[in-house]
Amino acid sequence: MTNTQVAESFLNSAAMGDVQEAYDRYVSPDFIHHNQYFKGDRQSLLDAMKEASKTSPNKSFKIKKVIQEGSSVATYSEVIQNDMSIVVVHIFKIENGKIVELWDVGQVISPDSPNENGLF
Repeated sequence: MTNTQVAESFLNSAAMGDVQEAYDRYVSPDFIHHNQYFKGDRQSLLDAMKEASKTSPNKSFKIKKVIQEGSSVATYSEVIQNDMSIVVVHIFKIENGKIVELWDVGQVISPDSPNENGLF
């Protein structure tokens, strides 16, 4: 499995509510992340993602663009939940088929944006 496939499979599985399975299959035991809202360890983000899956089970998720350079994979995605669209960028560091590090940033998509090009 390529690094791009690991990143995409992880995100799609987690978005479908299979968070524990996604972690078991794709995330290293030594995983760290840089999400500012949670402690930087594996368990904290796993718990947060499980909780988000329960509180927003009817979300839509679509990866729009993927870029890979060596062990780094960046995805540009759209999440639609609770009448809100969000653009999310995930940056993965993947080693030996496992995600070892993750950065993520998100922005709510404004329906009133003056940008005629849109976010996608």
